Amino acid sequence: MRSYGDPCGVARALDVIGERWSLLVVRDLLLGPKRFNELHAGLPGISPNVLTQRLRDLTEHGVVQRRDLPPPTRVRLYELTEWGRALEPSLLHLGRWGGQASTTPDGPLGIDSLLLSIKAGFDPTRATELGGVYELHIDGDTYHAEVTADSVQISRATAPQPPDATVTTDLETLRAVCRRQITVAEAMDSGSLDLGGREHAKRRLIDFLLVPLTPPPQPAVMRCQQQDPSDR
Repeated sequence: MRSYGDPCGVARALDVIGERWSLLVVRDLLLGPKRFNELHAGLPGISPNVLTQRLRDLTEHGVVQRRDLPPPTRVRLYELTEWGRALEPSLLHLGRWGGQASTTPDGPLGIDSLLLSIKAGFDPTRATELGGVYELHIDGDTYHAEVTADSVQISRATAPQPPDATVTTDLETLRAVCRRQITVAEAMDSGSLDLGGREHAKRRLIDFLLVPLTPPPQPAVMRCQQQDPSDR
């Protein structure tokens, strides 16, 4: 591993997570553990060898840990350590900052990125209004979202209690709904999206999903320093 050899905290952080793909691996583990193949499928463009190396590096640095499920599954999972999970606020802030970039790549937005974008764009002043426990069934995978007065949590798991509302759909439809390319009503009419729960809870869930995925770009402001007459 290359090092900047700089004791500054920023440089030391980059020594750990500054390699290409490292932060995206962390991003895709924020919602919960994944198998190697799941990580590879969610990171188009990364080779298996590079992913193996990044996981090895992140494990050696204490950001990621391996966990083997007992028989008969015999599945190896990769998950963030407590130190690794502490990167979430920085990644959400980085996502909001990057959302204002002038260019947008043509690649599709993955499910982890989409859900984290919803979390990053959530308006905390609406937490009481949109509070509840929700389940999202997307392409056969289940996600648990919970909005409380002081936090928004999204994880790759079933809700620990009966959810107030549920949505069942596919990633392509969810992307289109979140980007306002189609309405929820249109998706339901086509049969590609289904909502469950009481009406008021379903409305809260829809409002929760329809937060802006990226903040509006800020106009460039040119500041001209007025010349002091005494300098003339």
